Amino acid sequence: MAEPLPHPAPQAGFEAPFELLQACHERVQRTLALMARLQQHLHTVGCDDNARQAARDVLRYFDVAAPLHHQDEELHVFPPLLLGADAALRTLVRQLMQDHRDMEAAWVQARAALLAVAEDSTGTLALSPRQTQALDQFAVLYGQHIVHEEGLVYPAAQAALSSTALQAMAQDMMQRRGVRAV
Repeated sequence: MAEPLPHPAPQAGFEAPFELLQACHERVQRTLALMARLQQHLHTVGCDDNARQAARDVLRYFDVAAPLHHQDEELHVFPPLLLGADAALRTLVRQLMQDHRDMEAAWVQARAALLAVAEDSTGTLALSPRQTQALDQFAVLYGQHIVHEEGLVYPAAQAALSSTALQAMAQDMMQRRGVRAV
């Protein structure tokens, strides 16, 4: 597991909130790939400093950035679509909202497994089948979710939002992250 941490996603600024949301998806995918490499590393090498650091990196992303991303979607992307005339799109948005709840619930178990790795000082930790399943289940939840958001929901929401609404979205995203407008 000598590979470095995932490098930052292509820079997207708050002035382009949908590009920023897509950059977050790229980070999600890279962080999930790191989690998969971590599991392989634990199986082949064991729980060393690299494994502990990788676990901390995954924990940090899904504890901090992912919840903000979900809030962005639920506050700004989903509402105009739920009010729209397209019944199939409304159904999809409700499913994506349920996906967020499912991901939050699955994160509890996945987080516990990663925390065990991050805090293992003995170097003897091996993931149990239940822990491995929790990590795998968490990763699987993101697959179709991202495809639906980027393929259908983001374009529809972007078309539905006025430039004023997009600016308000950007301002809110910055404020919740403690970023000041320049």
